[in-house]
Amino acid sequence: MKMNEKLQQVQEEALALCAPVFDEMKEISLYNTQKVLEAFRNHHLSAYHFAPSNGYGYGDPGREELEEIWKDIFKAESALVRPQFVSGTHALATVLLALLEPGDTMVSAVGAPYDTMQSVIGISGNAPGNLKSKGVHYKEVPLKNNTYDLEAITDAVDENTKLVEIQRSRGYMLRDSLFPSDIRKIIETVKAKNPNAICFVDNCYGEFTCKEEPIELGADITAGSLIKNAGGGLAPTGAYICGREDLVELCSYVWTAPGLGAEMGSYAASYRPFFEGLFLAPHITRQAMMSAEFCAAVFKVLGFDVVPEPGHLRTDLITAITLGSEENMCSFAEAVQNWSPVDSDAVPVPGPMPGYTDPIIMAAGTFVQGSTIEMSADGPVRPPYIMYFQGGLVFEHTMLAVMGAAEKILAARGGLED
Repeated sequence: MKMNEKLQQVQEEALALCAPVFDEMKEISLYNTQKVLEAFRNHHLSAYHFAPSNGYGYGDPGREELEEIWKDIFKAESALVRPQFVSGTHALATVLLALLEPGDTMVSAVGAPYDTMQSVIGISGNAPGNLKSKGVHYKEVPLKNNTYDLEAITDAVDENTKLVEIQRSRGYMLRDSLFPSDIRKIIETVKAKNPNAICFVDNCYGEFTCKEEPIELGADITAGSLIKNAGGGLAPTGAYICGREDLVELCSYVWTAPGLGAEMGSYAASYRPFFEGLFLAPHITRQAMMSAEFCAAVFKVLGFDVVPEPGHLRTDLITAITLGSEENMCSFAEAVQNWSPVDSDAVPVPGPMPGYTDPIIMAAGTFVQGSTIEMSADGPVRPPYIMYFQGGLVFEHTMLAVMGAAEKILAARGGLED
């Protein structure tokens, strides 16, 4: 990419800001790669586990091996890792629908949950079958100074609390994403007030960003998507649920049918992409975190507000950039799309999406549709016009896209003249 002197200076300054954090990310990636490799070796993964299955899928060796390895890596008693999940939201909703009954109370511990989960719960919209329509009560703990409030969580949890949902990632918010130490504090606070409350961590965007996963931190159950971190950019679809055996079993009955559970489920394509993607996941997650860090540094240098600030270790793949106008959001999205390997000639425009209340603009020239471990950018078009940049299978690729976005926005406001 040919850059004028000003853009070259911005890039060099941004890389200097990132350098110390990149070293920390490398160490975490090495640790997690060893953890994954040891699980593969301990469970004697072989080529025959890649074979497809059909019909009911009873005794499917590939599926069973994948879930045994998953349990090992995520320190869980049981795991449900299935391509039939259509999204992370599907897996999260399965947990809530399986574990909450009419009259139960759930608490969202870290402010409002992600937009699509609001539809599942019944906070927004009136989707048939949402938790509210089934008689589930909902409490939401407001943020304090844009972060979680342990005192307010203590007040919200009581003897009637059945489940506490802890969203690790910021979603479409400017709050900090949760580090392992934060998740542990929240869980300890909940359990001190009600030891029987189920602590459920939404782990989307969080896998392999740190050395510990939610079950190791005291969570009872956790879930996430396979077309984010844990699929390594190769998983073509799917999601996972893992944690306590009794809770995962209940989830399996919602996933298939009461009485059938996890014993069924075939996959007519090869399981190889799920195994290979999981093997690559620590490295690919590092590439994505480096990409998010570089994006934050570039737009910080350009004078925009970014969350999280560059120069600090992060716990998810997302950088939120406050761009200040719909025009800047569109320019950013157009640049990301233009620098994508797929559909680079498409022009993103704001529009409605299922589960969202505001128009969404999304740039995602990905090999797997909706794969946010691959480079993408999106956001609800509403003040203060925040674009959420995430993913990146290859750091060099995202460097080109981020600098392309910087160039486009600077050019629009006449800021490229030397």
